[in-house]
Amino acid sequence: MGIFGIFNSKKKESLDQGLAKTKESVFTKISRAIIGKAKVDDEVLDNLEEILISSDVGVDTTLKIIERIEKRVAADKYMGTSELNSMLKEEITSLLEENNSNDIADFDLPASSDPYVIMVVGVNGVGKTTTIGKLAYNFKAAGKKVVLGAADTFRAAAIDQLQIWADRVQVPLVKQGMGADPASVAYDTLASAKAQGADVVIIDTAGRLHNKVNLMNELSKIKSVMKKVVPDAPHEVLLILDGSTGQNAFEQAKQFTKATEVTALALTKLDGTAKGGVVIGISDQFKIPVKYIGIGEKMDDLQIFRRKEFVESLFS
Repeated sequence: MGIFGIFNSKKKESLDQGLAKTKESVFTKISRAIIGKAKVDDEVLDNLEEILISSDVGVDTTLKIIERIEKRVAADKYMGTSELNSMLKEEITSLLEENNSNDIADFDLPASSDPYVIMVVGVNGVGKTTTIGKLAYNFKAAGKKVVLGAADTFRAAAIDQLQIWADRVQVPLVKQGMGADPASVAYDTLASAKAQGADVVIIDTAGRLHNKVNLMNELSKIKSVMKKVVPDAPHEVLLILDGSTGQNAFEQAKQFTKATEVTALALTKLDGTAKGGVVIGISDQFKIPVKYIGIGEKMDDLQIFRRKEFVESLFS
């Protein structure tokens, strides 16, 4: 096995470990649901529906999956329960493909003379700062020059935490004091990154949802100020969601997609939960590609989301 084979094998192993709780929960339940059943019948489908909903796939997405399986069962009257896993895999992969979840290359960026700008949004406590640190690490490991911007000036702790990550990854951080104008920090960050010939800029923003109007205005202002330095910035608005919160993650996605134009999602903390099905439901309901998943504490445990590998791991 060559070096890339070993690397991919390790990533698959950590993906399998990261999804272990969800796999165990889903599989134990599916196995119980089909014990003593020779073929897929209404009772099996009802049980499957309940299992998917309890794994936080979400009601609407679950009903879509069940409907697809019902059609296949109707077309083949003798479809056995042994085929249920492969059917589920195929239908979920197909659903993710329809929802614009295209697989992307490893921490690669489109060629440009300007830095690629990622604006990160999400409520406090979802793993936002940690994800930014891990993103910086992975981009740097891919040979990119990274600059971070601490535009969450609402909490002093947010700036301090980001500084710890910047020091750990050894990338520059542009910051001002607590209470500074976030748009001003974003402007300074882009100007600095451009002067340094950086490849990628990651801007942290405040995660307050109690007043959506304020949040909307703040994010709009940050965007318009960044455009003065890099006309097509931000290239990506990345929403961080805590996968372990299940339905609460759906609610946060709903609120943030109303407040700003989210273009990509990162789901964190999937290793600590049996609710990994939330990735499927959120991708389906919001039609926004899941780009990254967090499956552990290590720096390289933030992985590019690859739908086929994810579903394969979930049902292996």
